[in-house]
Amino acid sequence: MFKKIRAIVRLLFFIGYLLFMIVEILLKTLFLGKDIRRSIRTRHRLTRWFLPKIGVRFHIDGNSPDTIGIFVCNHRSYLDPAIIACNTFFLPISKAEVANWPILGYCARISGVLFLKRENTGSRKIILDGIGEQLQAGMPILLFPEGTTHAKPTTVEFRPGSFLLAARLGFPVIPVMIEYQNPADYWIDTDSFLAHFIRRFGEKEIHVHVHYGSPMQDTDGLALMQSAKNWIDTELLKVQSSFTFQ
Repeated sequence: MFKKIRAIVRLLFFIGYLLFMIVEILLKTLFLGKDIRRSIRTRHRLTRWFLPKIGVRFHIDGNSPDTIGIFVCNHRSYLDPAIIACNTFFLPISKAEVANWPILGYCARISGVLFLKRENTGSRKIILDGIGEQLQAGMPILLFPEGTTHAKPTTVEFRPGSFLLAARLGFPVIPVMIEYQNPADYWIDTDSFLAHFIRRFGEKEIHVHVHYGSPMQDTDGLALMQSAKNWIDTELLKVQSSFTFQ
């Protein structure tokens, strides 16, 4: 019963945090004009303050490079972008469904997110064109090339489009590994956001490991993709082997 009360309190706190972020970004936009970089800085500052308050504990290895490129990460949970936002400035790529989520979707739209309809090849081309424009304007990008969350120990097949783009435009790819110490924190299958949040944030702490790799460049996009995938897989197996419950 206590865990459920803790989870409900944290859920209300989470909603309050999102509303506060929305209000701050909207007010700054109203008085100072639209500035996506300022909105991203606001998201970074508030997320860095908020997540520890609801029990998220970080274990960071390496430093987030201060470079313009594409950050590519394996995908476990809806929390992944927020966790990486605590240490990195970026414009994220998200599935289009997130835009329709209550409150969270609106917050994502105004704080800087490019939405992708995964089943729509036309949408993919538009997004890749948008990624290229943002990179050339000096904006780092975050995306999850697996395209979905899962519970497998290493990554599933990557989609190559962003790697081909990075190779063609001459931008680096920065591999990022994220792993939760308890697999129950994965958000997979048909589990709803609310059910998962109540169940997992009733726990006192959620431990998450984030590893940053060095920027990678290659004129061969497929080779670049394989290098990033191999690095993330190696880091996943390394951190999993260190978990005491295994």
